[in-house]
Amino acid sequence: MFGNIGWGEFMVLLIAALVVLGPERLPGAVSWVTKSLRQVREYASGARQQLKDELGPEFEDLQKPLSDLNQLRGMTPKAVITKHLLDGDDSILTGNFDSPSTPSVNGSGSSPGGSTPPRPNMSKPLAPGEIPPIDPDAT
Repeated sequence: MFGNIGWGEFMVLLIAALVVLGPERLPGAVSWVTKSLRQVREYASGARQQLKDELGPEFEDLQKPLSDLNQLRGMTPKAVITKHLLDGDDSILTGNFDSPSTPSVNGSGSSPGGSTPPRPNMSKPLAPGEIPPIDPDAT
């Protein structure tokens, strides 16, 4: 419940509530807040159950994008870009284009299926004055 509030902030809030409400009304205010939070949780779980009952199997289809968004919340921007836009290939971010990249977010090499196969005739640089090979299918 208080995941983002530390003990110091909680104590400041408690002292501020004690000053504003006074010692006579503070216990009543605390009990009112806890009852209200409990009621909101019951409403939310009831609404969720009602939505689940009405949608049936489509509820999981609706829930999957939300769980994906929750997973992205904890990731760094570089990890998000590497995983979703570049399919795990972080060579464009690291500048290391020749060798397979280190395992990235999804645990694979530079491609989702594993490391990339070696490219034919691309392992050695061209000699000065040598004409590069032409791929007729690429042009």
